[in-house]
Amino acid sequence: MAVFDYLREFNFASVCFRLFLAMVFGGILGLERAKKGRAAGFRTYMFVCIGAALTVLLSQYEAELLATRWADTVQRIGVHSDASRFGAQVINGIGFLGAGTIITVRQQQVKGLTTAAGLWASACMGLAIGAGFYEAVFLSFVLIFLSVVFFQRLENNLIEQTADINLYMEFTSLNKIAPVISRIKEMQVRVYSVEIDRGKKGNGLYPNAVFSLHLTTRMPHSQLISVLSKLDGITMIKEI
Repeated sequence: MAVFDYLREFNFASVCFRLFLAMVFGGILGLERAKKGRAAGFRTYMFVCIGAALTVLLSQYEAELLATRWADTVQRIGVHSDASRFGAQVINGIGFLGAGTIITVRQQQVKGLTTAAGLWASACMGLAIGAGFYEAVFLSFVLIFLSVVFFQRLENNLIEQTADINLYMEFTSLNKIAPVISRIKEMQVRVYSVEIDRGKKGNGLYPNAVFSLHLTTRMPHSQLISVLSKLDGITMIKEI
């Protein structure tokens, strides 16, 4: 479209539009993470997307100078520039930022993978914005937004109906684990494995265990958790 063609040119209006678009789209993606209390939320996504867009703009600015204002100097000293190298460093660098959002909590559950992947996708979107590839930008924003916000419900429904389930439980004492295993077997649930941690009373940690289970009958995960949570001696139960 004619509007996009104009905004693809390297001028003040296109620079302002690209940075503003990066701020808006990055911030919208970060809102969902912020609502869930994630460390990388609204402003983090916004900064990442703006920074990625600015990186591509910087590479375009350098290429523009080398082709115009600095052309004589380039010919004299033989400078060779690759405008894509800045973007490549963004892709590498965002890995360190994303890795900082991934943690393993004491329930032996990894958290932060979705946030890290979202940051990486936001950075890639910022690179496309900075390059003026608007057709891909709008499509990728819609797809990423759907994946982050709406497809989570589909994922939760699929997980709820799967036959395998991992449960983290905390107990008042180790003696309470055996009755729980017996009750699980009474419900025709197969026990794959049980990883027991005796806990450290000095640190306020209760004895706990991670159960890997297989449902031989069609039973919602919430139903199994509801039955087990009523057993004596269980202070906490959570699907991981």
